[in-house]
Amino acid sequence: MPENSFVGAWALVSFEVRSADGAITYPFGRDVRGYIVYSHDGYMSVAFMQAGRAKCKSEDVRGASAEEKVSAMDTYLSYCGRYEVRGDKVVHHIEVSLFPNWIGQDQERLFRLEGDQLTLSTPPMPIGGQEQTAHLIWKRSRAV
Repeated sequence: MPENSFVGAWALVSFEVRSADGAITYPFGRDVRGYIVYSHDGYMSVAFMQAGRAKCKSEDVRGASAEEKVSAMDTYLSYCGRYEVRGDKVVHHIEVSLFPNWIGQDQERLFRLEGDQLTLSTPPMPIGGQEQTAHLIWKRSRAV
């Protein structure tokens, strides 16, 4: 598959997490919202969130209470950096991330591309205190 098959914006359709015992959860809810963008020059950016997130009381972007900040982080995830395709995997070289532990790491995702649908799956990783795999389905976005 040519690397340019990834290029463009993709809207998140589904995000589920599967545990080894087969249990499926939706950590950002079933109505998750988000986008992943892959550029021609090898950069990517992803952001997704739980729908209906609570607003902060303050309009000051740095003025949220500690509880509001915890809620905001628990309902949102984003990171960006360079990417490359290696066989059936796309590797995200993370340079900027809401979760600081991922900065400087490579995150591999198994992918399946069928028409305008891209499925990305993680290897087992710690999610919610146990080893699980995440499965995200994206639909290619088209400018109107």
